[in-house]
Amino acid sequence: MSSQKKNLSLKLELLWWIFTLVVVAAVIIPILSSIEHYPFTKINILFVVVFITLARYIFLLRHTFLAKQQKLKAVLIFLSIPFIFYLISELYSFQTYLDENGVEAFIDTSLSIEKRNQLTAFIRNQMMFFGAGAVITTFMFPFRMLLSIWTLRNRGRA
Repeated sequence: MSSQKKNLSLKLELLWWIFTLVVVAAVIIPILSSIEHYPFTKINILFVVVFITLARYIFLLRHTFLAKQQKLKAVLIFLSIPFIFYLISELYSFQTYLDENGVEAFIDTSLSIEKRNQLTAFIRNQMMFFGAGAVITTFMFPFRMLLSIWTLRNRGRA
């Protein structure tokens, strides 16, 4: 890989990480500014980061640092298996918490009813969207890595 192409690849990677951080901030800041103790902050951030990053690697793999890293792709295939079970478990834990306690358990009652309803819908919708998206992309990711390994080995391109 030429130095110019590697430099462009690193700039693109950095740009995507900045985009990911902006999305994380757009999701988390409204929640943390209204809720004193949000018990799902870490997993919520993980869902957003995993969804965006793996979706990017699935669709734009040839433009990433991972494109020619055959051994790393093989390792990531095997790491994806327990990781998908972890994500499913965390999504299930969130859903169970909502079923047993409701979102109201951690939303401040001093907020107006309209604000509580909006916040409740926002939390539930974004957690389910990013959680399900993270699970789906984590499921698809090893297949994309396997295809990339095969294609690079047999056709010379990622």
